[in-house]
Amino acid sequence: MTTITADIKIEPGAELSVELRAGSHLWHADEPADVGGADTGPNPYELLLSSVAACTCITVSIYCRRKGWDLHSVSASYTHDRVHANDCNDCEDEAAGYIDRVRSQIFIEGDFDDDQRSRLADIARRCPVHKTLARGITFTTEAVFAG
Repeated sequence: MTTITADIKIEPGAELSVELRAGSHLWHADEPADVGGADTGPNPYELLLSSVAACTCITVSIYCRRKGWDLHSVSASYTHDRVHANDCNDCEDEAAGYIDRVRSQIFIEGDFDDDQRSRLADIARRCPVHKTLARGITFTTEAVFAG
């Protein structure tokens, strides 16, 4: 099980800066100044995209290592936007209103034949975070109030 904690210290000028922790790792999230944040870290959507990008790169690297393939580098670029469902040609659902859309480009450098390239293109879409997001997530939320 993975646990992340998030805390906001309510201080003037930093009302949206969030301290995130996972075990001994510490980082921050925030919103840009134009929406009231102090821009001290990536916004929540940037953190979400960074998770799937990191997982994609790790998945391709591990696969190449296991196969003994000559991977030189792998990088990923992910973007998120919202589009009106009626304007989305690539969308499978007949959703109403706006839908979230993620686009990615995976850059893989190495000495690969055509079959290996085809397989790596498939593997890049199979990282665990990508699969989790694509399947959808069930949330259970409990609000706990103090004092």
